Amino acid sequence: MPDADRDRAERGAAERRPLPSAATVRSRKIIHIDMDAFYASVEQRDNPELRGKPVAVGGSRQRGVVAAASYEARKFGVRSAMPSLAAKRRCPDLIFVKPRFEVYRAISLQIRGIFAEYTPLIEPLSLDEAYLDVTENLKGIASATKIAEEIRARIRSETGLTASAGVSYNKFLAKLASDHCKPDGLFVITPGMGPGFVETLPVGKFPGIGPATAAKMERLGIKTGLDLKAQTLAFLQRHFGKAGPHYYGMARGIDERPVRADRRRQSFGAETTFPTDLFTYGAARTALQEIIDKLWRYCEGDGLRGRTITLKVKFADFRQITRSRTAQRQIETRSELERLGEALLEPLFPVAQGIRLLGLSLSLLAAERPERQFLLPL
Repeated sequence: MPDADRDRAERGAAERRPLPSAATVRSRKIIHIDMDAFYASVEQRDNPELRGKPVAVGGSRQRGVVAAASYEARKFGVRSAMPSLAAKRRCPDLIFVKPRFEVYRAISLQIRGIFAEYTPLIEPLSLDEAYLDVTENLKGIASATKIAEEIRARIRSETGLTASAGVSYNKFLAKLASDHCKPDGLFVITPGMGPGFVETLPVGKFPGIGPATAAKMERLGIKTGLDLKAQTLAFLQRHFGKAGPHYYGMARGIDERPVRADRRRQSFGAETTFPTDLFTYGAARTALQEIIDKLWRYCEGDGLRGRTITLKVKFADFRQITRSRTAQRQIETRSELERLGEALLEPLFPVAQGIRLLGLSLSLLAAERPERQFLLPL
């Protein structure tokens, strides 16, 4: 069949495919809460000398990467995951601060406690953001916007931090809404606004569409939500596989995914970028001990055990490799974790390039005791 005829046939099939009814799509009331520059804001809150100044959490002047940047730093183009040297070139006055993840986790749990007073349907995405389904809420408040306003006010009052909130009838649009008025903003996308709002946005702004996918879409002539909407379901499935139906729905303001209060973490890990490169097994093994200690604290604190251990190594030329091993049973002790980690590390030596970063992570997670359920903190 010629391409033009095939595309017409695909378009016709897509148009005949039943979409969720308006009642199904629009019945939910979803809030997306996103803390503003969370790590950096905590550091500025706790250290008055940092307030109003460009701050980067993580890295150092010479090594590492930025874990988070304050809004003052973002004005210079400093972003998370940016190499520290590049960040410093963009912002010569940038102040680097060592991360304090225990503090961030504690504040995250405090914020999650606020959420829990309004709804049990909380889906944490990371320490600093979460979805809430407040369609039926514990306070009997009819307006999701009013709930979002209350939550933002309480976060400010109880933690001294600001949060942005998006309110809509599905997760996709709620996330877009919270991004729309950052920092310290609240935006609502109503059912009448949803499809039109999506059409005007570049696809790179869509949650879940990263730079690589956005570039692929642009090569296919898809630059905006309206361009995406013009494609058939079959076309999107052909080029994007299982993600095709999701993109097809997003272009129409449709997202049927529920807020999942039982969302479990798939893996967790720890890593360190070193001030100077490591060249010997002895030095790397010593450095690995601190990473193992941190990882085991996570295991103990969250009541989790894992079966697959993964070693991450980044060399001086930024080449990165990983090595993994899956045990027949859960790793139950720190010494066992240490033994497996060292077994992955030792065969890499001698190294041609110095090692600038080591990381260790656990996956195939399970609760240490069946009755303990693990949820990602806020």
